[in-house]
Amino acid sequence: MKKLLNRLINHETISKEEAKQVLVNISKGSYNQSQIASFLTVYMMRSITVEELEGFRDALLELCIAVDLSEYNPIDLCGTGGDGKDTFNISTLSSFVSAGAGIKVTKHGNYGVSSKCGSSNVMEHLGIKFSNDKDFLKRSIDEAGICVLHAPLFHPAMKNVAPIRRELGVKTFFNMLGPMVNPAFPKNQIVGVFNLELARMYGYLYQNTDKNFTIIHALDGYDEISLTGSTKTISNKTEGMLTPEDFGVKTLKMEEIVGGDSIEESAAIFMNILSGKGTEAQNNVVSANAGMAIATVQNLSPIQGFEKAKESLLSGKGLEALKKVQELSKN
Repeated sequence: MKKLLNRLINHETISKEEAKQVLVNISKGSYNQSQIASFLTVYMMRSITVEELEGFRDALLELCIAVDLSEYNPIDLCGTGGDGKDTFNISTLSSFVSAGAGIKVTKHGNYGVSSKCGSSNVMEHLGIKFSNDKDFLKRSIDEAGICVLHAPLFHPAMKNVAPIRRELGVKTFFNMLGPMVNPAFPKNQIVGVFNLELARMYGYLYQNTDKNFTIIHALDGYDEISLTGSTKTISNKTEGMLTPEDFGVKTLKMEEIVGGDSIEESAAIFMNILSGKGTEAQNNVVSANAGMAIATVQNLSPIQGFEKAKESLLSGKGLEALKKVQELSKN
């Protein structure tokens, strides 16, 4: 590790194979905490290369506890986080709204590291059981249209990194990896990223897979469709720009989509929106993101996806999906 750190500090890059081997070694406990923290810190101070990102991704996918849910042709809606915007849990809400609209979802998530409240924090607070048992996950997707994949249960290799990430409390390259390492290997994916450079890298790596994907980055910095301005999209079919007008809605102000200051507050906002009591701005931003997921799976226009998502949200179908998962979690 010492040689590798010196190379990285000198702004040298490492190969795909070297990147892969580092994560394998981390999983084996070959390095101490200071070395891991230094390794993560170097990548906060210099850009990651496509080869490095690919190597890290390949290691995590090889080391993960995979779960085959391909028969459902599911989608994952997952952002990298790390955009520093402290929005409410848009992609998690959008996941339940998509499930309510009849799209099968394998939602990959984790506790918040650089944000106040991650997807798993809200799900846990709402009584959702985290499990890597395939029978439970299949029952969840059969009955609710969605299953929740809590990352630490599927990525045991990362147990040596989790406490260091928590203590650092800032985004690291693991934020960049999160959406890429869903253990269900879904063929459909909506990926939100925190900058344009990463959108390009994801686009390059995903073009070399058989995924049906849409990568999104709001130009004012959000790792989701924020409706506060234009959003860059890169998919397996095309590249483009989305504006609020493409969804038939008006531009939002940043303060209209902020989240809570605690897990309790975030969960209350989550339930309020999913129960159809959200503001127009909250409903629209959730429907835009869920709409892109529906449009990606069903090959629809953004506004057609948006309308299906809004119907799912306002009719209570998204809430029904959540209640079903809560019910299954009690058994």
